[in-house]
Amino acid sequence: MKPRNLAWMIAIAALLFGGLAAFGQGVDPKAALADMAGKVFSKGPHGEDPSPASVVTLSDSELQKVKSMNATAAIVLHYGGNDWSTAQTDGLKFEFAKLGIKVIAVTDAQFKPEKQVSDIETVLARKPNIIVSIPTDPVATADAYKRAAAQGVKLVFMDNVPYGMTQGKDYVSVVSADNYGNGIAAAHLLALSLNGKGKVGLIFHGADFFVTRQRYDGFKTTIQKNYPNITILAEQGIVGPDFAGDAEKAASAFLTKYRDMQAIWAVWDVPAEGVLAAARSAQRNDLIVSTEDLGLNAAINMAQGGIIQGLGAQRPFDQGVTEAILAAYGLLNKKAPAYVALSALPVTRETVLQAWKDVYHQDPPKDLVQAFQSKQ
Repeated sequence: MKPRNLAWMIAIAALLFGGLAAFGQGVDPKAALADMAGKVFSKGPHGEDPSPASVVTLSDSELQKVKSMNATAAIVLHYGGNDWSTAQTDGLKFEFAKLGIKVIAVTDAQFKPEKQVSDIETVLARKPNIIVSIPTDPVATADAYKRAAAQGVKLVFMDNVPYGMTQGKDYVSVVSADNYGNGIAAAHLLALSLNGKGKVGLIFHGADFFVTRQRYDGFKTTIQKNYPNITILAEQGIVGPDFAGDAEKAASAFLTKYRDMQAIWAVWDVPAEGVLAAARSAQRNDLIVSTEDLGLNAAINMAQGGIIQGLGAQRPFDQGVTEAILAAYGLLNKKAPAYVALSALPVTRETVLQAWKDVYHQDPPKDLVQAFQSKQ
């Protein structure tokens, strides 16, 4: 072997060993996060391989045909008022307007299956051509959605599908973020903040909800597989509807029982706000939090250099746009992909302002910009 080649190999080995040593013989989270770019790790509710949103398109003639139908649509949410639901609705309304489809209702089930069933029945009385919805419970709401399909309503689902329904027959398609990938991103970001070593708690969604389960599985599997020096001390499920309050109670219990707990993962940004409250009460400014979804309160905490140090973001506006186009596929009886997913977006304090633009298609709010500038 030539001396120059030997020296090169020694140098590479030293870099690799140094990187592994820095993260307790685990992977380098920076490299792992970079490797995620543009990839989708989730499967669909029935194990479907993901199709990218870029394949969901309409020709000019198809667009004109949809416009001539004067169709109507209803948006039936699991719960509203949060940044994710607002962005989904904004994306749907934006694209429906381009398609000449009138939105006649937006409902909020407050994460209660019985209310969502009532919402669907109320909406059906107005005879929409389209319903775009995310089921609060895939079993309890299934009959209501089946009645909608039987009436000829074109159904497009966000994230999850009611039990007993078949794509192409009962519904057009399902669109989701890469929730498993978001869990992976949150795990690597947490490991980065912990330098690959520490004790953590998990607060997950304790309901039969496909996408939040994917986040939990992605996070936990990534930690256990890649970071041998990160220990999961405790886990607690929350079912809401007071997700922030439930998460605050769970986090407070963690911090009381495990004084050496260094970090907590929360399944989305609203429960993460509960963790922030628990940390303040316990005077644990040193706690590290990772989560999912770029809500405003979480973004401001990150921008201020607070304890939320990383999160995996969805792209809800783009999801809404994609769902609206797929609804047009239904009107045209055009064959649609069974499962469409948009890649996860890892977010840190350094990237939070650009991430806001990517996620919401809007400039960052004044409060977020000021929070970021306050720590410059």
